[in-house]
Amino acid sequence: MQIPQVRTTLNIGILAHVDAGKTSLTERLLFDTGAIDRLGSVDGGDTRTDTGAIERQRGITIRSAVAAFTVGDTRINLIDTPGHSDFIAEVERALDVLDGAVLLVSAVEGVQAQTRVLLKTLRRLGVPTLVFVNKIDRAGARVGPLLDEIRRRLTPHVVPLADVRDAGTPRASVTPLPIDDPAVRERVARDLAEVDDTILAALVDGELPDAATVREALAARIGDGVLHPVLFGSALGGQGVAHLITTVRKFIPAAAKPEPSSSAGPIGTVFAVRRGPAGERIGFLRLYDGEVRPRQKVTFLRRDPDDGAAVPVTGRVTGVEVVGTRGEVARAGQIAEVRGVAGIRVGDRLGALRDGRARFAPPTLETVARAVRPGQGAALRAALLELADQDPLIHARPGPAGSTALLLYGEVQKEVLTATLAQEFGIQAEFGPSRVRCVERPVGTGAALEEMGPHSVTGLPATVGLRVEPGPPGSGRVFTYETERGALPRAFHQAIEDTVLDTLAGGGPDGWPVTDCQVTLVRSGFCAPVSVAGDFRTVTALVTRRAVEGAGTRVFEPVHSFEVEVPLDALAPVTARLASLGAEFGGTTGGGTSWLITGELTARRVRAMELALPGLTRGEGVWWSRVSGDRPLGPSGSAPQA
Repeated sequence: MQIPQVRTTLNIGILAHVDAGKTSLTERLLFDTGAIDRLGSVDGGDTRTDTGAIERQRGITIRSAVAAFTVGDTRINLIDTPGHSDFIAEVERALDVLDGAVLLVSAVEGVQAQTRVLLKTLRRLGVPTLVFVNKIDRAGARVGPLLDEIRRRLTPHVVPLADVRDAGTPRASVTPLPIDDPAVRERVARDLAEVDDTILAALVDGELPDAATVREALAARIGDGVLHPVLFGSALGGQGVAHLITTVRKFIPAAAKPEPSSSAGPIGTVFAVRRGPAGERIGFLRLYDGEVRPRQKVTFLRRDPDDGAAVPVTGRVTGVEVVGTRGEVARAGQIAEVRGVAGIRVGDRLGALRDGRARFAPPTLETVARAVRPGQGAALRAALLELADQDPLIHARPGPAGSTALLLYGEVQKEVLTATLAQEFGIQAEFGPSRVRCVERPVGTGAALEEMGPHSVTGLPATVGLRVEPGPPGSGRVFTYETERGALPRAFHQAIEDTVLDTLAGGGPDGWPVTDCQVTLVRSGFCAPVSVAGDFRTVTALVTRRAVEGAGTRVFEPVHSFEVEVPLDALAPVTARLASLGAEFGGTTGGGTSWLITGELTARRVRAMELALPGLTRGEGVWWSRVSGDRPLGPSGSAPQA
């Protein structure tokens, strides 16, 4: 039998709230298309995408994973993403490589807060998204009421493309709706009219567009990411899965070819990194243009976290394995595992760097990790730095007394990191209490000088004078010179600049990182051949701290923009609770079936509101929030706890 030639590659993300059935759906898709010969089970710990020992033990997805199957002339790469909000960074990285997404909603549990966060982000980025209602064969499954809930709580711009019979029983079945049927076509056209002016005009004129016109408009609006088909099925039972595959192939467009790169080389993004059997780093690369093959020399770019400059990482590829094939040459549209580039990290880019698009906010919790066994502090830091290459947002850095500080989204991450460190690195670690991560900004100008000579505090042959002053909001940490660049050997200049930036990141007078400031070297000197770079590092750290103290700083804490949807009779108690937590209200809308309250709340109060909401709303309230900026910390909280 002749195997059809693959003409199209689609990269599809499977997204949902925790326990909606993402991994089970991935297994079913692979099994039904012949990619695997046996269904794996989350409970059995033998699924194809949850390969990590901790994922199998906990039955949750922690790292994004890729699996592939082929239908006709289309190869579909499935990217299974975590559902737990603590691992939202994994979802964020997957968004960069998607042609489309399947968003799962449980027919039993319905729309969850995480579901709303995901679709808000997918719509903002214009990612074509299908909504798949899973678990229609479970007791308590709903169809009509759930569609109303999707339109009310998720988005009104949906169009059901299937009917369900015997929902909530093992006999549940799915029947695709034929657009050739005039009654079906009219229902679809009315949903389309909300987002398509041509269809709207036809209906206003009393005309029902023909089937071809409706199909064309449906494909266009789904491809734009403004309308979402709703499909039904069961990942475990297999109902509706064939219809899902057909709809993905029919309505998810392949990615358009990007603009030519000035480097005339390959263009791609590393969206995941894992460790190989020998501990080597393997990068998952989505290629948009060009080719990558073994023995090819490549240069990845990443942004410097301090000044945003492009930092090149050059290496020679030793191995390429295209996902879903045995090919060793990665081409546009494909995802490949790339080996041999030392230091490859998540977010590295082949071709020109692009301006980042805000998706999910960075983590706002900070904790400190310490090794339980004496003498393992350095090994713990090295392990966390390696894990930070797989998840850069944890931002591991040296902490006090040999500890390591890192950023987190939530407490579940601590549990997973503890297990990972023990199983993969043999290190027993413990984590301190989490606290909301604040920043300090200078409020004035400060200067300090340490001059070598008989009056030197350090006694080192190095002269350093620095001035610290406020910078524009969002400017980060900027280092400049008033001295001549050639006044010191290059190694001494580099030691000063690196130490200034490290000292600011390490914390100001109140212990928080100092940002949005400009530090200027106003005086320098050395004594040849006695002075060494280490002298300048020691002196610069001292002078930087003095200059910052002279400038004075103010602490700013992160603020969340929030939306909370509550039943009609819960408006008063919810607003009262928000007010008691110091919320600033933006507006209240609705009043028909529910109220939608918007505003801002400091990050350290968000968890308290999330815990209080179910009791105030009989479990019907829905909360969504994300970091939207910061504000000066009040006098009552110099070190807010999570």
